[in-house]
Amino acid sequence: ILSTNHKDIGLIYLFFSFWSGLVGMSLSMLLRIDLMKSGHVMGDGQLYNVILTSHALVMIFFMVMPGLIGGYGNFFFPILISCMDLFLPRVNNMSYWFLPGSLILLMFSFFIDSGSGTGWTLYPPLMVDGQPGRSTDLVIFSLHFSGVSSISSGINFLSTCHEMRLDIKTLEIMSLFVWCMIITVFLLVLSLPVLASGITMGLSDRNFNTGFFDSNMGGNILMFQHLFWFFGHPEV
Repeated sequence: ILSTNHKDIGLIYLFFSFWSGLVGMSLSMLLRIDLMKSGHVMGDGQLYNVILTSHALVMIFFMVMPGLIGGYGNFFFPILISCMDLFLPRVNNMSYWFLPGSLILLMFSFFIDSGSGTGWTLYPPLMVDGQPGRSTDLVIFSLHFSGVSSISSGINFLSTCHEMRLDIKTLEIMSLFVWCMIITVFLLVLSLPVLASGITMGLSDRNFNTGFFDSNMGGNILMFQHLFWFFGHPEV
């Protein structure tokens, strides 16, 4: 678990992605069971929204991204550009270890107050006014940690491609997988800070009486949607 070898870290990412997928699938099954007799199983719309939020965030940020980018990327990317390891191997290990803590924060938010039922997009005014308590704050911090992991991992891939590939391995002869990884992590490095700024402004509105997304205080409630989908569309 302290290895800096890219294959070891890739396998750990895939293992983490697999177990996160099981957690997300379990939450999805709870949703489907409730929809069999809507409202008769959970009996609480807030609980349904909390499970829906947790399911979506787990599947996107803790299964799909770690599995495809961290798992397959770590395992195959250095091999395909003919280098021994990633350019920053310790940062590579650190990028992984942000994820378990982030997932624990997200799951812990499930049991704080009444949970966070904002939906996976965290739209205001639900994020700002509709979900009091500390659970939504924990979700925001969880996404911050996940974002730090993805950004540092993305910078590592870009640095590796620029600094460590052989001179004869020009981009023109690289495999399609390498091109996909370069473009994907480049988009993530550009777009994740925008998402981080949006949820940080929401956190500030919740706790410090700012009005970024409050029209009564001169804010723009639609601004968060623009910030979120600046990240969301490249992510998809």
